[in-house]
Amino acid sequence: MKIAGIKFYLLVATILFAQFHVASAQGISSDSGVLTVVSVLEDKEGAYDINKVAQMAFVPEPKPVPIYGLTQSVYWVRVKLSNTKHIDDLLLKIHNGILKSVILYEPVASGYKVQYAGDSIPFSSKFFKTQFPVFRIDLPADSTKTVFLRIASNNVMELPMSAGYEMHIQDAISKDQLFFGIYFGIVCVMFFYNIFIYFTVRDKNYLYYVMYIATVGLVQACLKGYAAKFLWPENTWLTYQMTNISLALSGIFSIFFVINFLNVRQNRPKIFYVLMFIQVIYFVGIAINLSGNYVAAQQMLQGNASLVSITIMTAGISIYRKGYKPALYFSISWSFFLAGVLIYILKDAGVLPYNNFTSNAILIGSGLEVALLSFALADKINTYRKEKEQSQANELRAVQANEQLVREQNVILEKKVNERTYELKLSNDGLNKALTDLKEAETQLVEKEKMASLGQLTAGIAHEINNPINFVTSNVKPLNRDVLILIDAINELERIAIGDSPAAEKLRSIQEYKNDIDFDYLKVEIDQLLGGISEGASRTAEIVKGLRIFSRLDEDDLKKADINDGLESTLIITNNLLNNTIRVVRDYANLPLIECYPGKLNQVFLNIISNGVYAIRKKFGDSDGGVVTIRTSSDETSIYVTISDNGTGMDENTKKRLYEPFFTTKDVGEGTGLGMSIAYNTINKHNGQININSELGKGTDFIIKLPLIQK
Repeated sequence: MKIAGIKFYLLVATILFAQFHVASAQGISSDSGVLTVVSVLEDKEGAYDINKVAQMAFVPEPKPVPIYGLTQSVYWVRVKLSNTKHIDDLLLKIHNGILKSVILYEPVASGYKVQYAGDSIPFSSKFFKTQFPVFRIDLPADSTKTVFLRIASNNVMELPMSAGYEMHIQDAISKDQLFFGIYFGIVCVMFFYNIFIYFTVRDKNYLYYVMYIATVGLVQACLKGYAAKFLWPENTWLTYQMTNISLALSGIFSIFFVINFLNVRQNRPKIFYVLMFIQVIYFVGIAINLSGNYVAAQQMLQGNASLVSITIMTAGISIYRKGYKPALYFSISWSFFLAGVLIYILKDAGVLPYNNFTSNAILIGSGLEVALLSFALADKINTYRKEKEQSQANELRAVQANEQLVREQNVILEKKVNERTYELKLSNDGLNKALTDLKEAETQLVEKEKMASLGQLTAGIAHEINNPINFVTSNVKPLNRDVLILIDAINELERIAIGDSPAAEKLRSIQEYKNDIDFDYLKVEIDQLLGGISEGASRTAEIVKGLRIFSRLDEDDLKKADINDGLESTLIITNNLLNNTIRVVRDYANLPLIECYPGKLNQVFLNIISNGVYAIRKKFGDSDGGVVTIRTSSDETSIYVTISDNGTGMDENTKKRLYEPFFTTKDVGEGTGLGMSIAYNTINKHNGQININSELGKGTDFIIKLPLIQK
C-alpha cells in the first residue's frame, strides 16, 4: 500500500506539473514597454552575409512562434524592438536550448555589433551561462531598434522569443529549470526504485525498464539543452550527437522492454519481427547521425518513433485481449506517451500551436508513462505471486496425496529391500572371494615377472662369470706342471751343489739341466699363466661389483645413487644377450647423484634394454648391425636417460598399449607382459616421466626424466 501510494502521489505531481505548463503557455512575449515585430528570410545555402541581408526583403512571420521544422536552411530573423520606458537591462532570449548557432547583429555607428550563442560555443565562452540564446540589447528609452538574428539548427527549428528586463528573463529561465527539475526528479525516483527492485528480484524486465527510463530522461535533457549544460559543457561534438543517439537508444530499450514484458515473441510473432526491423532502423539512424548528417538522422528517427509508438500500442492492446492482464496497465501508460509524441510531432508540423504544453508534450507524456509503467511492473509481480501461491497450493495437494502413496509403498519397499539386501550380501561375498583370488593371481604374476628377471639375471651372471673362471681353470693345470718342474729343478740344483765335482763341472751340469727343461721358456710360461689367472680374478671381481650395484639390497630405501653406475651394471647383466653381434654406444654425461630407489631403476633399465635387444634380434637375427645407444644428461632439476635401439620399432597401437598389464608383442612363453607396466609404475613412483619415440621398421627411443630430489 505504501509503495502504491508513493506512485500515486508522483503521478498527481506529474499531472499538476503538466497543467502548470499549460497555464503558463507563451509565444513571442515582451515586458511592458517593449514591442516585438518579427519577419524572416530563408537562406537555403547559408551563404548570405549581414550586408546583403540588410538590403533584402523579409517576410512577416504570421505565427506567434516561428516553427520551421527539420531543415538545413539558415534563417535570418529581423526583430524590431521599441522601448517606451527607460530599461537599462533589456535582454532578448530565444527559448530553445538546442539551436546549433545563433548570431545577433545589432546596428551601431561603425556597422554592426555581433554577439554569438548556440551549441557551437562551449559554455565557458558564453556570457550568459544558460543553454538558451540570450543577448543584451542597447536600446535607450523612447527609441526603436531593428536587430538581425542568423539562426542554424540540427534539430527542429522553433523560435519562441522573449524580450524584457534581465530579471524577468532570468526568472523565466529559472522556472524552466524548476519544471525540468520536477520531471527529472520523477525519472530519478523511478530509476532508483526500479533498479533496487531489479537487484532484489533479478527480473530482466526491470533491467530493461531502468535502461529505458535512463535513456528517456537523457532524451528530454538533450531536447531541453540541460545535458549539454551539465554533462558535457565543453564538448560540442557530443552536443550535436547525443540528441539523436539518446532518442535512438530510448527506442531500442523500449522495444527490449516491451518484447520481454509482454512476451511479444510468443504472443504476437508478427509484431515481434516488426519491432526487430524497427530496431534496425534505429541503428541505421545512429550511423547516419555519426556521419554528421544530423537533420536526415532526426527525420528518420522521428518517423521511426511514431512507427514504434503505434506498433507497441497495437501490441499492448492485442495482447491484453488475449487475457494478459499486465498489458492493460502497459497500454494505458503507453497511450500517454503516444499522445505526447503525436502532439509534439503535430506541433513541429505546424498543425498545433506552439505553447509550453505542446513543446513539453513528450516531457509530460513520458513522465506519466514512467509512473504508470511502474504500476504495470508491480501488477506483473502480483501476477507472479498469485501464480506462485496457486502453484504452491497445487504442490501441497500433490504432496499430501503422495504421502499416502509413500506410506503404502514403504511396507512393500521394506520387504523388497530386505530381499535385495540378502542378495547383495551373497553377491558381496562372491565379489570378496573373487577379489582375493585376483590379488593372489596378481601377486603370482608379479612374482613370475620377478622370477623371469631373476632367471635373466642368473643367466647373464653365469655367462659373464664363466669366461673369467675359464681363464683361471685353464691356467691352473699348466701352472701346476710348471711348478712341479721348478721343484724338481730345485732338487737337482741342490744335488749338484753338494757334490764333490769342481765348480766348473757343476756350472756345466747346471747349464745342461736348464737346457734340458727349457728354463727360459718355463719362466715366460709361468708369467703368462699367472697373468691370465690374475685377469680372470679381476674380471670376476668387477662382475660381482656390478651385480652388487644392480641388485642393491637396500632398494626399498631412498638413497643417493649414480645413474651411470646403474646403467653400467645393467649392461654387465645383459652382456650375454648382446652375443658380440649387437654394439653398445655409451654417451654418458657427468651426472649429479639423485635420490632414488636404485635397484628398482636398474630393473627399469634391464626391461627396456632387454626389449630393445629383442627388437634388434627380430630385425637382424644373428647378423651384425644392431646398435643400442645409451645417453645421459642433466639440468638444474632433473636427469635424462635415453635408451635407443635400431630394431623393429612400434606402430601407434602398440605405443598406446605398451604400459597395459599383460600386453606383449613377444611370442607365447617369451614374456609376461608385465615388464613395461612395472617400469611405468616405477618411474611414476619416482615422480618422473617416460616418453616414447618410435617409428615402425626404424627403431625406438625411450626418454626417461627423473628429478634430482624426491619431494
